[in-house]
Amino acid sequence: MSRHPYAPRLASHDMHWLTSLQRGFGHTAYLLEARDAGAVVGLLPLLFVKGPIFGKFLVSLPYVNTGGVWADSLPAATALVDRACGLADELEVKYLELRHEKPIEHPSFNFQRTDKVHMRLALPATDEELETSFKSKLRSQIRKSGEHGLEVSFDGLSVLDDFYAVFAHNMRDLGTPVFSKQLFRSIIAEFGGDAEFCVVRHEGQTIAGGLLVHRGGVTEVPSASCLRAFNRTNANMLMYRHLLQRAIQRGSHTFDFGRSSEGSGTYKFKAQWGARPFPACWQYYVRTGDPNEMRPDAGGNQRLIRIWQRLPVWLTKCIGPPIVRGIP
Repeated sequence: MSRHPYAPRLASHDMHWLTSLQRGFGHTAYLLEARDAGAVVGLLPLLFVKGPIFGKFLVSLPYVNTGGVWADSLPAATALVDRACGLADELEVKYLELRHEKPIEHPSFNFQRTDKVHMRLALPATDEELETSFKSKLRSQIRKSGEHGLEVSFDGLSVLDDFYAVFAHNMRDLGTPVFSKQLFRSIIAEFGGDAEFCVVRHEGQTIAGGLLVHRGGVTEVPSASCLRAFNRTNANMLMYRHLLQRAIQRGSHTFDFGRSSEGSGTYKFKAQWGARPFPACWQYYVRTGDPNEMRPDAGGNQRLIRIWQRLPVWLTKCIGPPIVRGIP
C-alpha cells in the first residue's frame, strides 16, 4: 500500500472499536471494504444508530472522535463513500455521518462540521522530559493536589463501578444522558490489556476517573470525569498527570485528549499540558432533517439540559442509556 494514503488510517479503524461499540450499544455494525486484485485498499466501519426518539443514523463512529474512510487512493475512498450513501438510502436514515480528519471530495456530501479540533500532545521518550516541559503554573497546580492525600491507581473491570459512579454523576451535572455501563465493560473486554481505568480516591472515596485506551503508539482518553465537589483538591490535574505518565510507560508517542471547541475551557485545559490543535472535518450525506438539531445549543436542547441537571443521579442511570444509544 501507499505510504501516504488518501485518507489516514486512524485508531478508530482498529476493529476492536467496531466490535466493542457494537456490543456496548447493541447496534448493527457494518464494515465496508474496498479491494484491488484481492487486496484490501480501503475500510469504512459503520454503526447503524437507531432509537425511538431521534430516528435512524449511520455513523463512523459514535462515541469515538474520529472514523470515516481509510483508503490508499481517491477511487477507493470514492467507492466506499458511494456504498455508504447507498446503505444510508437502504436503511432510510436521516443522515450518514463520517468523522473525518481530512475532507474527502464526494458529490453526495451536502453538509460538514469543522467547529471543533483534536487536541493532541507529542510525547517525549521519558516522563522526566515531559515534566520539564510544563510551565511553573501547571507544576504548582499538580503539587497542590498532594496536600489532600489523594491516591491514584489503574485497573480493569474491578474498578468499573467506581469509575462509573463518578462518570454518571458528572454527566448528570453536565445535563447529558449517561452511556451504559455495558459500553465500558465491552471496551475493557475487547481491548484486553490495552484498555484500563484510572481512578483517584480521597479517603477511600473515588472522586475522579478516566478510561484509557493504548493502541498503535497512541493513548487516548475517551471519557474522564471528576466530582465537582472535589475541585478544590485538584484531583483532575493529578489524574491527567498520571495519565500522561502512564502513556509514556506504555510506549506511546502521542496522547490524544479528544476534541474541543477552540478557545473553550476544555481547549485551554488541554493546551496547558502542551496539546496542539489538529483539524476535524465531519462530513455528512443528509437525507432529511438538519444535523445541527442534535447539537446541545440547538433549539430547545438547552431547556432539556437544565431539566436533566435537576434529576437524581440514580434516575439518569436508568433512563440515560436507552436515550443516548440513539444519539449519533
